[in-house]
Amino acid sequence: MRSCRPWGAVLTRVVLVAIAVTATACDEQLSDITGPTPSLEPTFSNIRENIFETTDSAGRTACVACHTSQGRPPAGGLDLSSDPYGALVNRPSRQQEAAVQVIPGDPAGSYLIQKLQGTEDIAGFRMPRNGPPYLTEGQVLVIERWIQLGARND
Repeated sequence: MRSCRPWGAVLTRVVLVAIAVTATACDEQLSDITGPTPSLEPTFSNIRENIFETTDSAGRTACVACHTSQGRPPAGGLDLSSDPYGALVNRPSRQQEAAVQVIPGDPAGSYLIQKLQGTEDIAGFRMPRNGPPYLTEGQVLVIERWIQLGARND
């Protein structure tokens, strides 16, 4: 009769590798998937500077190019140029009734994510409106992660 001990050792190793892979996948910088922003951390200050205010290396236009009140009304009534945090977090959408721009802890329920992904039930167009190119999957994931972590003003 053979012993089951070798399988126990193998199973233990498989579980340890799975834990290590999972821990690595939750890297706060998400540096392996962010496309043109490889060191972007899921903090509001990084998202503001590197996504909202900057045209990236792939040619995606900065959000504030349209969402500004400087010289005209902001697109969609959303001004990201002066107080983007205040304009987004726990604020109702002006386009979609009962939708909230950013719900801390709930990326899937946040209208900002729905607009960036172009889901079926949004009002108007997928953002950025002049896309493609749109934000990369990695850029959207960084914003989702920031929301998931509580959408802090950091």
